[in-house]
Amino acid sequence: MIDAMRTRRRAVAEAPPTEGAGGSIPMDFQRLERLRRLARLMDTRWRIPFTRIPVGLDGIASLVPVAGDTATALVSAYIIVEASRFGLPKALVARMVFNVLLDWAGGSVPVLGTVFDIAFKANRMNLNLLHEHLEQRLAAAAAKR
Repeated sequence: MIDAMRTRRRAVAEAPPTEGAGGSIPMDFQRLERLRRLARLMDTRWRIPFTRIPVGLDGIASLVPVAGDTATALVSAYIIVEASRFGLPKALVARMVFNVLLDWAGGSVPVLGTVFDIAFKANRMNLNLLHEHLEQRLAAAAAKR
């Protein structure tokens, strides 16, 4: 699964060759890379020692119920705002917001919320949704040529 994420990241992070001025799709690859790094920091930056379980600031901050999850939900909201600048459909943005709200609600439960935050990677899921949408947009533009 991690190899699939790396492959998807490479496929979207590399700028596609431009073939003429017509039919180009505006895409900010620097913003996409910043979002990828921030999502990784929030969800999968480190590993729990002696395991293969990834943990990020979201899982660590959930040790402080409600306040920690609220702080990380604000960072997740920033990721959604930046992702929406790619011109995402409202339904996709709503799905991303639902992921963050579910992460916030589940993570706010004392003790079990920390386990939930380590298992549920809302930022990673949202970044994957963004990548899938951008890949589909690029494929549609290539099919029109």
